[in-house]
Amino acid sequence: MPESAAAGQQGREPFGSRLAAAMAARGPLCVGIDPHPGLLADWGLNDDVAGLERFSLTVVEAVATLAAAVKPQVALYERHGSAGMAVLERTLEAASDAGVLSIADAKRGDIGSTMAAYADAWLRDGSALAADSVTLSPYLGFESLRPALDLAAESGRGVFVLALTSNPEGKSVQHVGGSESVARRIAEAAADENRRYSGTMGSVGLVVGATIGTALVDLGLDLDAVRGPILAPGLGAQGATPADLRATFGAAYPAVLATSSRGILAAGPTIAGLRSATEATRDGLLEG
Repeated sequence: MPESAAAGQQGREPFGSRLAAAMAARGPLCVGIDPHPGLLADWGLNDDVAGLERFSLTVVEAVATLAAAVKPQVALYERHGSAGMAVLERTLEAASDAGVLSIADAKRGDIGSTMAAYADAWLRDGSALAADSVTLSPYLGFESLRPALDLAAESGRGVFVLALTSNPEGKSVQHVGGSESVARRIAEAAADENRRYSGTMGSVGLVVGATIGTALVDLGLDLDAVRGPILAPGLGAQGATPADLRATFGAAYPAVLATSSRGILAAGPTIAGLRSATEATRDGLLEG
C-alpha cells in the first residue's frame, strides 16, 4: 500500500470503507441538497442567504439518519457570493455533526498548483470547506487530479470522478474512442487508484448518470472492476427508477449510491414530508 494511503488510515477510516458501512446501515441513497431558486420559492423562502441556510439545514436535519450521504450542489451556494459559501460551510459542518457523509458537488479540475489548491480547499483537515468527498472533472487528464487523489488518501477522504454523464453533450467527449472510450480510460484509471486501498470499496469513485441507458454495454465498461463507489445522479425527477438502476449497472449495482434531489426536496418544507419522501425513495432502492 502506498505511504499516502497508510497515512490516511492512521487518522480516520478511509472514505470508501466509511461509505460502504453507511450504505449497509442506511441504504444506498444520497440526497442532493440543491437550493434552486424555484425550490426556495416552493418552500416559501426568499432567494437570499437566509432562505439558503434555512433550506440547507432543514434538509440535513430531515435526512441525516436516513441517507448514506448528502450532496450539496456547490454552484447554488456560489451564486450568493461569499455569504453563500459561508452557508455551505455551515451545511457541511451540520452534516458532520449529524453523522451523515457529505459529497461536495464542486466538479473541480485543473493542473498543478491550482489543482493542489482545490484539493486543499475540499479535502484538507481544518479547511472550512472540507467535505468527506468531492466531485472532480478529469478532462485535463486523469493524472492532473493527482493532488486531490493523494490528499484524499492522506486525509481519509474520497473523490468522485466524472466518467459517464447522462447529459447529451457528454457523449461528444466521454464516448469518443468506442471500445477504448474516454469514459473507459477514466474507469480504468480509477480502478488503478483503488488498488492503494484495502477492504471491499476504495475511496476513488465515479460519477455515472442513472439515465445512461445501455452506454455501459455499448462502451464495454466494467464498473464492477473499479472497486469504488458509483455516484448515480438522476433518480426520481430526472426519470430513472430503481429498476432502471439495477438494469443499467448490473453486477456493479451493490456499489451504486443513487442520488435524488428534486424528487425528495419537492416534499418540503416540513421535516415530516422530507423524511417520508426519503424513506420511500430509499425503500425502493432496497426492494428486489
